[in-house]
Amino acid sequence: MIKRPNISLMSSATAGALWMLGAAFLLGALSLMVRHIAADLHPFEIAFFRNFGQFAFMIPWAVLAGIEYVRTRRVWAHVRRSCFGIGAMLSWFWVVTQMPIAEATAISFSSPLFTTVGAALFLREKVGPRRWAAAGVGFMGVMMVIRPGLHAVETPQLVALLSAVLIAGSMLSNKSLARTESPNAMVLWMGVFMSLFSLPPALAVWTWPTGWLWVWLAALGVVATFAHLAINRAFATSDASFIAPFGFAQIPFVALMGYGIFGESPDGWTVAGSLVIMGSGVYTAHREAKVSRAVAAPPQPGVVAVGHERTP
Repeated sequence: MIKRPNISLMSSATAGALWMLGAAFLLGALSLMVRHIAADLHPFEIAFFRNFGQFAFMIPWAVLAGIEYVRTRRVWAHVRRSCFGIGAMLSWFWVVTQMPIAEATAISFSSPLFTTVGAALFLREKVGPRRWAAAGVGFMGVMMVIRPGLHAVETPQLVALLSAVLIAGSMLSNKSLARTESPNAMVLWMGVFMSLFSLPPALAVWTWPTGWLWVWLAALGVVATFAHLAINRAFATSDASFIAPFGFAQIPFVALMGYGIFGESPDGWTVAGSLVIMGSGVYTAHREAKVSRAVAAPPQPGVVAVGHERTP
């Protein structure tokens, strides 16, 4: 008889890596679902249903868990995080309908580079020369994907970069919230505020979904909820500096799914640029983990997230 592995004996590092890989796959699937639904609904309306669906699927947990697990003293921190999040989501949902999905995803992964800049400028974190160098190399990878000068840089590429900047703002906000809030409560409050913030732009382009669109929209909410739960569980389970690089698995996941579903094949520049971006991110995470171990006494898990979350 073959014995099943005891999940409870799984190391926190392995569990965290699996959570993050699962989140990367779900976020990739989410982008492809948005591309499919956008044939019939405006991306802004899809964003509202995605956020409301996440909120609705978290209500049973909130009822069962009780008010103590939902209560927060950091309402404005949740609002700030959601402002960044809704900006990133609206821009990202539009972008994935306008350009190849693998190229858009590669550009979006420049967000950890902007997080490095934001951490130094706004959080007054000490950023060493090696981390700055890694950020510079990563941005070179982004330029390889966009290729300014070799072909026209159009609005979708610029909006994809804007989305990455807003994702970085969301990461920095999440970094602060994760110190005091539970993963499930963070997902619940995100659903509340982002549903409210996404409603006005959705109403401006509103058309009622029909038929199978309702099924797709419900599925979108389910996938989004589990993706963000998986991300939060990953960072609650293991060292953030170890977990973050596994999020880069979203790039090959999206490339494979985009090729299989939409027949989109990334060109050589996009592949090369993606590898440079991934290498920069992995090095940055490795460097942060090394510094965290060096300064900790006694050793403590790292608290700096290179890529704490992927919105939309």
